[in-house]
Order: sequence, then C-alpha cells, then structure tokens
Amino acid sequence: MMKKYSRVFTYLGQHKPTIAWYFVSILLSIIFSILSIGMLLPFMQLIFGVKDEGLTKTSTNPVVQYVNEQLSALINSGTVFQALGVVCILIIISIFLKNLFLYLSYRAMGPVKNSIVNQFRVDLFNKVLRLPIGYFTEQRKGDLMSRLTTDVGEIEGSVVGTLEGWVRDPLTILINLTVLFYISPKLTLFILLCIPVMGFIIGRMSRSLKKQSEQVAVKSGETISTIDETLGGLRVIKAFNIEGKLKEKFHDISAALVTARNKIGFRRDLASPMSEMMGVAIFTGILWFGGRLVLSGELGLNGALFLTYMGLFYNIIDPAKSISTAFNNMQKGSAAIDRIEEVLRAPVTVDENPNGKKLDSFSDSIEFRNVGFKYEDVVILKDINLTVQKGKTVALVGSSGAGKSTLADLVPRFHDASSGEILVDGVNIKDYALHSLRAQISIVTQEPILFNDSISGNIALGMDNAKKEEIEEAAKVANAHDFILKKDKGYETNIGDRGGKLSGGERQRMTIARAVLKNPPILILDEATSSLDTESERLVQDAINNLMTNRTSIVIAHRLSTIRHADEIIVLQRGEIVERGTHDSLIAQNGFYKKLVDMQEVK
Repeated sequence: MMKKYSRVFTYLGQHKPTIAWYFVSILLSIIFSILSIGMLLPFMQLIFGVKDEGLTKTSTNPVVQYVNEQLSALINSGTVFQALGVVCILIIISIFLKNLFLYLSYRAMGPVKNSIVNQFRVDLFNKVLRLPIGYFTEQRKGDLMSRLTTDVGEIEGSVVGTLEGWVRDPLTILINLTVLFYISPKLTLFILLCIPVMGFIIGRMSRSLKKQSEQVAVKSGETISTIDETLGGLRVIKAFNIEGKLKEKFHDISAALVTARNKIGFRRDLASPMSEMMGVAIFTGILWFGGRLVLSGELGLNGALFLTYMGLFYNIIDPAKSISTAFNNMQKGSAAIDRIEEVLRAPVTVDENPNGKKLDSFSDSIEFRNVGFKYEDVVILKDINLTVQKGKTVALVGSSGAGKSTLADLVPRFHDASSGEILVDGVNIKDYALHSLRAQISIVTQEPILFNDSISGNIALGMDNAKKEEIEEAAKVANAHDFILKKDKGYETNIGDRGGKLSGGERQRMTIARAVLKNPPILILDEATSSLDTESERLVQDAINNLMTNRTSIVIAHRLSTIRHADEIIVLQRGEIVERGTHDSLIAQNGFYKKLVDMQEVK
C-alpha cells in the first residue's frame, strides 16, 4: 500500500529540515505528555500518604529520576504541602511544554502539507499541458476537471491531512508502551495481545472504502461533465425542449453520488467510535486484570503506581483511534491518488526535444515522406507524400473523416506520425526543439478559441512584449479594428467566457489578428468562414487573404470556392491522396474533386 504513496514521500523529501524539526517537536511533546501523567504518581502518593521507594520507579530518564528523588526527600522530610505545590507546578510546566512543542509541530507541518497539495495540483496541471491532443479525445473534460479539483481535494483531506498522525500517533504509542513495559512487563504483554484484535476489526471495516471512493470519483466526474455540457449547450437544450431529460440525467447522477458518499461516510464515521469503544473495553479489561494482580500482590506495584500506569495507557487510546481514522482516510484517498497517478503516468508521446535544433526561420519547404498515422488500430492516414514549397498555398479537401485535420495537425506535432517522416527545410521535425517549431506556425481554427480576457490580451496571446501599435495594426489587417473601437473600452474590453460577448465574425477576426501579430512564415487554416453569415464571411475571407500574403499556407477547405486559387489541391479519401493538382486540372479530370464541387454548386 505504501508504494501508492511514493509520490507523497517524494514531495516530503523536499522538506527534510522541516520534517526533522517536526520529528524533534513531536518527540518532545510526547515526552512531556508522559511526564505530566507521571507526575500523578507523587501526587497520589502524597494524597494516599504513601512514603516508599515506589516513587523512583517511573522512568529511567536521569532527569525524571532526579526529580522523583527530590520529591521523595520532600515527602519523607515531612513538608507535604511544599511537595504538593512542587508536584502541581511540575504538572503545569509539563502540560505547557507538551502543548508548546505540539503547536510547534503543527506550525512546522502546516506549510509542508499545503505545499504537497499544491505540488500535486501543479504537477497534474503541467502534465495536462504536456499531454498530446490525442489523449483528450478519449477523456471526458469533466472527468479531468474532477481530477484537478475533487481528487486533489480528496488527497488534501484524506491523505495529506493525516500526515502528522503518520509520525505522531505511532511514536506516541511506541514511547508510551515502552514506559508501560518498564513499569510492568506482565501487564503490558496483556495489552499487546489485545491490540492485534483491535487492528483486525478496523481493517475489516475499511476494506471496501477504496472501491466506494472510486465510485464517488467517477460520479463526481460525470456531474462536472454534465454541468459543463449543459452550460455550453443551453441554446440547443432549450431549442429541443430537453430540459426535463437533462434534469433527470443530472438528478440520477447526483443521487448515485449522494448514495456512494453516504456509504463512505457511514463506514468512515464508524471507525472512530468503534476504535474508542474497543479501547475502553481493553482499558476496562486491564483494570480488572491489573486490579486483581495488585490486590493479590502478584504485580509488585502499589495502587498509586497502578493508577498512573492506567493513565499512561489511556494516553495511547486517542492515538490508536486517530490511526484507525487515518487508515480509513488513506484507503479513501488511495482511489483519488490512483486517478491522479493515471494522468501523471500517462505517456507523453509528443514532448520537447531537450537537445533539439532551434528552428529560427523557415526557408525552403515542408515535406511529407511516406507518412502514415493510426490511432490505436484505426488507420487514419496512409502513404502520404507531399511537398509544400515556401510561399505556396496547398489546400486539403475531401469528405468528412478523410484525414484532413489529422494531416495538418502533424506539422505542429499535435500528433506524431506513426510511420514515415515530416521534414521542414530538410530536417525531421522531431529533431527540432518543439517550442521553436511551433513558433514558426500559426493556426486559425474553424471554431475561434478565445479566453476570458481583454481584446488586446487575446490578440497578443503568447506575445508578451507586443506594443499597442502592433496590436492595432494586426487588428486592421484582420478587419477587426473598426468593430473593436466601437466597444465600450476599445481594446481593453473584456470579451467574456470563450468570447461570448462577440459575434461569430468578430471572434474569428480576432483569431486572425492574433495570427497576424505572431507573423509566422507557416499558416494552417481550418476554413474559418463556413459557419458565418454573408457579410461576416466576406470580412473574414478578406482578412484571411491578407493573412496569407507572402506566407506558406496549408488550408483545410470545406467551401471549395475559397481555394480555387490554391497552388495545389490535395484530395483525400479514407486517409489516402486520391487526386492532386490545381482547381482547373482537377475539374478536367472529372474525378472525385469535381463531384465535390458539383455537390456544393447544387446546394
């Protein structure tokens, strides 16, 4: 089970000095806790009027021995009230020092726990950014959001929250048992025989917690996914009158989540009272067993020392209860760790090449040599041979699912080719530093991707040093300057979540302005006008034409009328190139391309 928490221990290793100080503080706290209870012995001896050598049999610690000898001397000299005052003062001092060092241990561990939780969250977010695009086609966005939020929160409460107990409680039990064994080996052995029974019962109770926790995590992910889909699709939901269906779906998921959480809560909450009940049962058993030994004289201890022994034993009941609760929490948290580790250990098939060459400029061509791509066992592209010369425009056309977007995505390495190679200026793109390769490319997608920020912030995305004049010039090239000036705050206007305050044409022109500002030599254009009205389409198409001037462009074409003037048109069908040429030459071939053109003209 500890292997599961190896990442937690790795994070802990970054705080070794603090952990060492925590260990010292908790050790001192335990020692002074034992001393405070040990002071009950001379107190009871004073009250009961006992004057014997039993006082010195409470510890092997030289300091305690010295204190006890002095107290015995005070008692035997007859100054009982003075001795009583000394005992009470020592009890107060011991309790103060116990709580002082306990506070210092909390003060040391608090920042460590927060740092570990933050490190989990940061590492998980960083890994999400590094994972290839293909990973997210199989994962529900809501499930990933649940791992970043709910599961990290579960680790904070169930695993990291109990870190203090991992050291404090076992150490408390161990030291107290050592003292108890010193006082009475026979009685302590009786206790040790009872503890495994207690552990067995608690283990049986917590066995199913992990499975139930996994069910909670899955249902929580489904809940977040449903909320996200609902917020993103409210227009469609209302248009098709499916509010009732969505309510029913969400209520079912929520009810299942509540049921799973209740099961976990019932079992987890049972652990603490059950462990306390078992502790009290053992305590009572020791009272009976030890009391018989004291009364019969077999134990070799007087009544005052036996009561002190019982006080020390009771000192381990709370730590034992905390361990059982922590064990249950760790079982519950292990499901969250599994889900997070699943993402953290996911293979990064496309990653930065630390020794890669830097691509400072694009000067010759992009070449596909026998390129193939398959996802799992499904072949998407096969034997693609294509050269895009600098300054030329190549259009990719074909029916839906032909592999157009996948082919374009291979250039910026959103995916890596399964076979063959892609060369930029004669060098395999895998040999370039990934960051420098993508710095030479801009992408304008069919659906504008904008962030909840100002207009200028979205246009200058990734260009931290962009000047106001440069942003405005890019907006002018994209036919966006005029509509921006009409906004209340101009370029500083916040556009809302996903650009919701803008029209479709305005959003698209902003993404084109972003590409213009980046000023890349290579453009990948996923036809940006297919979902726009006539006026917006004209403005956006003009902006695209301005953007493509003197650049190398790969255009994924949905409206064939927009790529008539492309230098070469590549027709894809089922992942293979079936035709290629200019618009006129492909029309003359009277093949698949002409059928596509005729179909659109009929429409």
